[in-house]
Amino acid sequence: MSDSSAASAHRTTAVALFGSLGLALVALALVPAPHHGDLSALASGLRWWTVVPFALLLACIAIAPLAVPKAWEHNSVKATVCLGLALPVCIYLAAAFGPTGVSQLVEKAKEYVSFLCLLASLFVISGGIVVRGSLSGTPLMNTALLAIGALLANLVGTTGASMLLIRPLLRANATREKKAHVIVFFIFIVANCGGLLTPLGDPPLFLGFLKGVPFEWTLQRLFLPWLLVNGLLLVVFQILDQGIFNAEEARRPGSQLEEVMKHEPLRIEGLFNLGLLSLVVLIIFASGRGLFLGGDGWPFGWQEGAMLALAVVSFLATSNRLHTDNGFSFAPIVEVAVLFAGIFATMAPALLLLNAQGPSLGLSRPWHFFWATGSLSSFLDNAPTYLTFAATAAGLQGIGAEGRYLAQLLSTGEGPKLLAAISAGAVMMGANTYIGNGPNFMVKAVAESSGVKMPSFFGYMAYSALFLIPVFVVVTLVFFAA
Repeated sequence: MSDSSAASAHRTTAVALFGSLGLALVALALVPAPHHGDLSALASGLRWWTVVPFALLLACIAIAPLAVPKAWEHNSVKATVCLGLALPVCIYLAAAFGPTGVSQLVEKAKEYVSFLCLLASLFVISGGIVVRGSLSGTPLMNTALLAIGALLANLVGTTGASMLLIRPLLRANATREKKAHVIVFFIFIVANCGGLLTPLGDPPLFLGFLKGVPFEWTLQRLFLPWLLVNGLLLVVFQILDQGIFNAEEARRPGSQLEEVMKHEPLRIEGLFNLGLLSLVVLIIFASGRGLFLGGDGWPFGWQEGAMLALAVVSFLATSNRLHTDNGFSFAPIVEVAVLFAGIFATMAPALLLLNAQGPSLGLSRPWHFFWATGSLSSFLDNAPTYLTFAATAAGLQGIGAEGRYLAQLLSTGEGPKLLAAISAGAVMMGANTYIGNGPNFMVKAVAESSGVKMPSFFGYMAYSALFLIPVFVVVTLVFFAA
């Protein structure tokens, strides 16, 4: 495809994506919020089979790329599957539970649009930032990039850091024969485990901030777990990547090191987009703190509309040359939009059942909460999973889950230990699967669009079982088992 035709295709997709999100924002902002009703009654009225569509969708995501790879490449096929599984759930909730069920559907629609506006804005803006220069694909440079990403994730979020660094990492390793493991560890560290130190790092921590957790608490309480997990992963990655690099060098004597060490002066183009990226972070912070509204959170649509506007400005202001040099394409964000529409709809009953059954799960010790929160965050949205187990922990201390109740939880003897375990589990174990955290699938899609053959759903889980689970066991023994 020529540059002009590619630019035309990008414009068409941009109009469709931005237009759809804009219309959804207006519609959801204008529709009167239905009465929420008794959510506990709704949850108690749900049956186990209501989670079957969610399980089937997960099975399709895991198996279809292996069973019918050609068909699954088309977003129309993914959309058909998602619609076929999500529609019965939506009809059932609305028909069986009336206004309360409709309320849940509206809330899920708002959460999905907010989620997609954040991902789309970060994806589009970072797509206009080109890092050029001496980024060689040596093991030491790769490890350094992952370490930088782990720090950056706490400033611009795991999604922002992932979208900012994935393309430079791919270009640095363009001449490497085997690079899927590099992307997998990028997901482990930059897209998940790195973002544990501030409320800006990952959505669960931001929700905790809104519920009363002091901004600096995560840095003070979780720095050592963050350091241990990311330190171990970086050491393991360095050893693994060095071994693979040496094997490649042995097969291609004299060429491997020369290829990856080609020198070019380091520079960044598209600095305008760095400013827009900073504005996205400021908008998220301002929305959570209720700036300009006396401390009350911004109404739905304000934050989302502002981020969407920044994405439009970035797309229009960025030259076609920068997009071409970055290998920019809307395909990854479209794929994420389609799949997560189905995920958000079908997981609603699963989250409601979890919320209802949480207090009866027999959790009492920090390691219980670490593994329970983490296991479910591997497959469910980690933000509501975090809130569910935080409410459960508060209940153990006799605290109601209302208002800024987590500030009360932190004032109890066991509260800080329990919340630290919940926070670490929600953020870190989102790395266990491709769907555990929004950036995971985005990074996978960007890598595949650049020609990297990524592991299948189960193949990725094999990586996490081999490298992540032992690290989490160590973290449990050191911080949460006592």
